[in-house]
Amino acid sequence: MAGARGRRAGVGTGVVEAEQQLGIGFVPYSPLGRGFLTGAVKPAAEYPADDMRSWDERWQPGNYEKNLAAVRELTALAEARGITVTQLALAWLLARGEDIVPIPGTRSPERLAENVAAARVALAPGELARIQEILPHGAYGSRYPEQFMPSW
Repeated sequence: MAGARGRRAGVGTGVVEAEQQLGIGFVPYSPLGRGFLTGAVKPAAEYPADDMRSWDERWQPGNYEKNLAAVRELTALAEARGITVTQLALAWLLARGEDIVPIPGTRSPERLAENVAAARVALAPGELARIQEILPHGAYGSRYPEQFMPSW
């Protein structure tokens, strides 16, 4: 996860270069990790077969534990700032460039207000560096299986 003009987490460089050349924005889908950052997460085997988290690499043994540990570290960083971990994640995305427009899903007005408030969070260079240290590749495990990824 390099700077705003570098590789986007979980996105092939061909997509990023095309986005930059065309001068279009980048819309991170499901930027809160399909609930991983909410604290209501469980291992892959505990999800029904029709739930993508049952086969997603980030929820599989080995990756799940590493991602859970990373979320704990990110939560501590967020709490030190007096914000939620979801606000930290959204603020991190927004700090990566003006062309980034995350679309977090939510089911409640309270979470919507929390997500919107993330736009007012300015992360310091040290905080951005700490996030990079905690999750140098965005997550442990691929966002999508290789067969779902486009080939450019």
